[in-house]
Amino acid sequence: MSVMAGGRPFVKMHGLGNDFVIVDARQAPFRPSAAEARAIADRRRGIGCDQLIILEPTNEPDADVFMRILNADGGEVEACGNGTRCVASLLIAEAGRPVTVKTLGGLLAAVAGENGDVTVDMGPVRIGWREIPLAEERDTLHLGLEMDELRDPVAVNIGNPHAVFFVSDCETVDLARLGPRLEHHPLFPERANIGLATVRDRGHIRLRVWERGVGITAACGSGACAAAVAAARRGLTERRAVVIMDGGPVGIEWRPDGHVSMTGPVAMSFRGELPL
Repeated sequence: MSVMAGGRPFVKMHGLGNDFVIVDARQAPFRPSAAEARAIADRRRGIGCDQLIILEPTNEPDADVFMRILNADGGEVEACGNGTRCVASLLIAEAGRPVTVKTLGGLLAAVAGENGDVTVDMGPVRIGWREIPLAEERDTLHLGLEMDELRDPVAVNIGNPHAVFFVSDCETVDLARLGPRLEHHPLFPERANIGLATVRDRGHIRLRVWERGVGITAACGSGACAAAVAAARRGLTERRAVVIMDGGPVGIEWRPDGHVSMTGPVAMSFRGELPL
């Protein structure tokens, strides 16, 4: 399927339903305004996506590309795990080797796995209260934050801020109502992604995520990493777990070196051109 409008080429991809419009700007600059990004992301009048991703040249000697990430609300963010896997799959096919993607959240190395999966090193976990960041000093393992039935989340930064609440059944919580309120809570000066995690056993976590600046998504790669790290920090799981989201499962490992790796599938939806 193609969408042709006589303008800038793009690729539409998704990782477990978390979808992206990817524009290659390595040869010709592309810097849309926040309003233009929102128009592209609009699912009724635009192409529709959770994030608009722009590939730009980089002077970083250890990186193949700089990945700029704009949320559906037009705001720029630091990291996107599923988006990185999609971008990495394109670059690996182009280069024929493992690649490294530079983001505002750091350098992310990626390799091709089996059956079309891509593994991304999401970098080191940050758990200090200033690293999240929080508005005040608190124990990030027990934030003490409460809202309705949600209590005492774990704060984790995986290139972007996350608060993970452990609940007995994440399916029964009204995430659409509580997500935006928690995202904008004064404790999170840069807002936060909100995860609802149900630990099924020591190797499996069911997760739903309200993404900062987007809303409820079918999958969130950094959210899956955050949930796995939070569960391991609480002693609820091992440091390797499968995180099952609405769109499907990803494998997460919190490695001995402090880095988190994520393995999961990517898929091409279609190619097209943005209108001029």
